[in-house]
Amino acid sequence: MTPITTNEALAEFCDQLSGSEFITVDTEFMRETTYWPRLCLIQAATPVNASIIDPMAEGLDLTPFLDLLRDPAITKVFHAARQDVEIFNKLGAMPTPLFDTQVAGMAAGFGDQVAYDSLVRQMLKKDVDKGSRFTDWARRPLSESQLTYALGDVTHLAALYPRLRDRLAREGRLDWVSQEMEALIDPALYDTSPENAWKRLKPKRFSAKYLAAFQATAAWRERAAQERDQPRGRILKDDAIDEIATQAPTDADAFSRLRAPPKGFGGSRLGQDLIEVLRDVLKNPEEHAPEIQKPAGREPAPASVVELLKVLLKAKSEQANVATKLLANVSDLEKIALSDDADVDALKGWRRQLFGEDALKLKRGEIALVLNGAKVEVVEIEN
Repeated sequence: MTPITTNEALAEFCDQLSGSEFITVDTEFMRETTYWPRLCLIQAATPVNASIIDPMAEGLDLTPFLDLLRDPAITKVFHAARQDVEIFNKLGAMPTPLFDTQVAGMAAGFGDQVAYDSLVRQMLKKDVDKGSRFTDWARRPLSESQLTYALGDVTHLAALYPRLRDRLAREGRLDWVSQEMEALIDPALYDTSPENAWKRLKPKRFSAKYLAAFQATAAWRERAAQERDQPRGRILKDDAIDEIATQAPTDADAFSRLRAPPKGFGGSRLGQDLIEVLRDVLKNPEEHAPEIQKPAGREPAPASVVELLKVLLKAKSEQANVATKLLANVSDLEKIALSDDADVDALKGWRRQLFGEDALKLKRGEIALVLNGAKVEVVEIEN
């Protein structure tokens, strides 16, 4: 098996894929020691064509393949797509329309976050050889077994996707997956602008001084990680950002009294750089603090109601043969327990129809949960 390494071979392969109803796509990348993922392989297939593209090949222009990803007439099929989509979005080719077989598997009753090999085993009755799963994909040359493993990820997917799609169509659940895909292709999900880095974290206080230092430290870390191409955690851990925002250190001595930053951080070049940033924003924290609404004080969700909702959720997911995680999580249930108008996905769209309406009815005492043998059933309560 020979990967595609020339522009001529790539153009020929992409011509073969063009006009297809769908293409299956997977990537192999490395990012354990970097901020930006290093794309090492791209695998793509249709039911009749399959190949591996080597993006590390000198002089290879990926434009023909990226154009396929942008083609609105071709469905792009991935399994657990988020990191793959992140890579292609950075290359300017958001793969739309998108179909994620992991999400689809959850909608089809294969469990929460079903693994690719498990889905192949259950739907195609084939075992996937995972021997090359943990490998250095950046090394060249790759062995025949590595290439065979990599290509199998998309050839199996090309056989699996039509069956899974048709199954969901028969059950009226394709729209469920489509709604989930809208979230996966939202560019905001892949935003790496330093100014917005704080939004991925959870501020614990809401004073202007704390928020200004919190936002500035998160932005500084993001910028430093990008410039050095290192993981965020190697620059500064998440808990250090909260401690720095709380204590607002503005000299090396103050940093030395903190527990979360690395020892000697305040005296390092990175530490001195961050100190200058903090000094600047703390001159006028009100000007630099991001606008954020402080959560309203509220009583904790009644535990007994949450537990009842958990039982209802489990019963509904089993009845509909859909993963519970796709319907709601514990945070959703806590919010529903406190308010019939909770702003949660479980009270919107198909989830409301399948679970949310009955959750509200259970709170109002309009339905009850009864045990019928080993099975929990929902019954209407007659007034």
